[in-house]
Amino acid sequence: MVKIIKNAEVYSPEYLGRKDILIGGEKILAIGDNIEMNLKAVTLIDAQGKIVTPGLIDQHIHLTGAGGKHAFSSMTPEISVCELIQCGTTTVMGMLGTDGITRSLQGLYAKVKGLEQEGISAYMLTGYFGYPTSTMLDSVLEDIVFIDKVIGCKTAISDERASFPTENELLKLLRQVHVGGLTSGKGGILHIHLGALESRMDILLDLVKKDHFPIRHISPTHVGRTKALFEQAIEFAKLGGMIDISTGGTQYDLPYKQVLYALEKGVAIENMTFSSDGNAGMAKRDENGNIIRLYKAPVDLNLKQVILLIEEAGMSISDAFKLITTNPARNLSLSHKGKIATGFDADLCFFDPQFNLTDVISRGNIMMKDSEIVKTNHY
Repeated sequence: MVKIIKNAEVYSPEYLGRKDILIGGEKILAIGDNIEMNLKAVTLIDAQGKIVTPGLIDQHIHLTGAGGKHAFSSMTPEISVCELIQCGTTTVMGMLGTDGITRSLQGLYAKVKGLEQEGISAYMLTGYFGYPTSTMLDSVLEDIVFIDKVIGCKTAISDERASFPTENELLKLLRQVHVGGLTSGKGGILHIHLGALESRMDILLDLVKKDHFPIRHISPTHVGRTKALFEQAIEFAKLGGMIDISTGGTQYDLPYKQVLYALEKGVAIENMTFSSDGNAGMAKRDENGNIIRLYKAPVDLNLKQVILLIEEAGMSISDAFKLITTNPARNLSLSHKGKIATGFDADLCFFDPQFNLTDVISRGNIMMKDSEIVKTNHY
């Protein structure tokens, strides 16, 4: 099906001006000032007064649920495609967390394939918190090379629930990720959960500065958990690394304020991403440390924090949206994602002037229209 979006204020995320966008199938075919086609099958979409951005990318989300840190009843449920579309997320990277026993990589793979069938783009990481890591085939290398949706591996450091991998063990994992990415053309990353222990990011900085491992394959997340950890993350970013700030997980300050602080310290906006940690198991505690409520991390905070950067901090729309479009696309080596450009996937979000999300197109299909979900196979 051919679609023409007319009169849109297009942010690629760079501002392109008022443009028309031609979509054929799942791809953007052309962007121009006045695109016209005399075909009966063309669907016209009038975006007059709307801001149009790329579809949003969430690179750290628990698609099959997480939790289980406070007994079986604390396990969180799967995420539905409707939850993702309602906050403009059209591309996700799913992963396991602490729990690699009751949650499986096979189940995650099935969820990823199901989300693809429902109309969004989904990828996954092999591994989980533990080391030696779990895989679907015989190794991390084989998972990345032979399993279509696996684009990297997850592990954890500086957390009491981690397996405390050594520098040499991390280097061995990184070698598999690097070679797997080269062989498969996927890029390949080692996505590293950071806890709040005193060791922080010491080992990652050593991997870069002492062992000279290519920094682009090292993807630390939850970097804003503590102030001391974030200071190290700033050093990592200034070395050329990409740092991932969780919007729904534990944080020492509001994520958008962390971005502003990093910018003040000389980090480029291109070296930061937001991710939701969506559906991670969270606990609210009283002043004595007793749990008073269990809840799941929201999936919609990436967009909310970006809007705060625009409305509260005065950041340009172009720069703010990089955190959830071009930057995660580059971190994940998704060369067809994260921009409104010819040849890219037709993933688009439409906003009114107050940044209320009104419409979503994912891989060329209309998923939300006039703030209502219009296409989903979910039940």
